Parts: sequence; C-alpha cells; structure tokens
Amino acid sequence: MIYITGDCHGDYRRFSSEAFPEQKEMTKQDYVIVCGDFGYWTPSASQNWWFKWLSDKPFTTLFIDGNHENFDGLYKEPEEIWSGGKIHKVTESIFHLMRGQIFTIDGCKIFTFGGAQSHDIDGGVLEVTDPSFNEKRKQLDLSGTSYRVNHVSWWKEELPSEKEMSEGKENLAAHENKVDYIVTHCCATSTQALFSHGTYKKDILTDYLEGVRQNTTFKRWFFGHYHDNRQVNAEEIMLYEQIIRIW
Repeated sequence: MIYITGDCHGDYRRFSSEAFPEQKEMTKQDYVIVCGDFGYWTPSASQNWWFKWLSDKPFTTLFIDGNHENFDGLYKEPEEIWSGGKIHKVTESIFHLMRGQIFTIDGCKIFTFGGAQSHDIDGGVLEVTDPSFNEKRKQLDLSGTSYRVNHVSWWKEELPSEKEMSEGKENLAAHENKVDYIVTHCCATSTQALFSHGTYKKDILTDYLEGVRQNTTFKRWFFGHYHDNRQVNAEEIMLYEQIIRIW
C-alpha cells in the first residue's frame, strides 16, 4: 500500500492510530509519502522523540523536502540507493527521497522533486554575521514584517541546483518520460496560475516543473506547499492534512 499526504511541519499527529486507523493493516513494506515540509529541522530532543515515534509506526515514511527543511543537516544524512533512486536515510524507516529521482515502489514508477521558493520573507534574509543583525531583527519584529535568517530559518537549497534539474531530466528520459506518479512540493507554473490567480509568482522551479508537466506522461501529480486540499484538475492534486491511498 502507498498513502500520500501534504506538509507536516514537524507535526505528525495525523499519523496517530486514531487519526490514521488504516495503519493497523500496514507493514514496513507499506509506505506513507509526505509532499515536502516534512519537518527536518535543527536537531533537538523534541525532533528526536518524534522521529523515533514515527519510526516505530508499522509503515515506512518517505518524504521529499520542502522549503522549510534544515538542508545543512539533511544533506549530511547517509546517501543510499533505494528502489532505483537516491535517498537520505534519516532512520531505518524514514527516508528522504532526493530530487530528480525515479523510484519503483510496489511496481509504481514515482518521480520526485522537492523544494519551493519561500514567499513569507518580505523583510528579506538576514545574516547572523551582519554587525547590524540584532538591530535589523528588532525593527522587523516590531513592524511585524516576516523575514528569515540564513542557515537558521532559510537555506538557498530550497531552490534546486542545475545538477539536480539536469539529473531529473536525464532520469525521466531514461524512462522514456513516462511515470505513474509525480510527487513535488510546489507545482508547475501553469498549475499554480490556475488555482492562485496570480497570488503566487513563477520561479526557476515552477518553470522547471512546467517543462516536466509538458514533456512527461503521468497518471497523477501530487504536491503540497499551498496549505489546502484540492483537486486542481483531473491529474493534479494539492494536499495538506488529508491522507489518501494511491496504491
């Protein structure tokens, strides 16, 4: 079985036995995929507790990265090949599905590409090493303006590298640009425009995913990021708290 859900932001209560009773029939050979913003943050006792709690569940947790992960730590996790694609193994049953990979899971081909551009940074990205850091942060806090701090609450790796994008194209070409499912955090430019009516602006990643959308045959495309549960069209589904079975 394969289930999929949207952003968790470190809150995994939706996977309790009460909220997700389907897990009673699952084993470690069954999977739940999180569409980004999983909640891989700066290590802490709380995060360690939740990762153990999730690892003790009967299923295996798979996630793509969003735009709020601690990429400094995530990219240091052990890299392995699993089910045909590259992963970072966070625990024995929590795997980060890396960008531009194609995994064959229970006979399904799944293309993954995490990341997204942060939108809630009107005040910019501050540098801790900036001599005026404290003053700038104080002023932004007083004005209620949103901002991020580099390597603390924001990482440039939220958007993909040329290598990641090229690898994704190469992997799709190797599979004749045909997969069963696509799992991303944000979505293609035209899809975003369809439901947001201009609220969200295009960027290098949404344009890249637009190319994937135009050149790839797929059954369903699942994405998170926008904090809603919505079927945008016949093939593309936005997820947040909802957990749905896809296989």
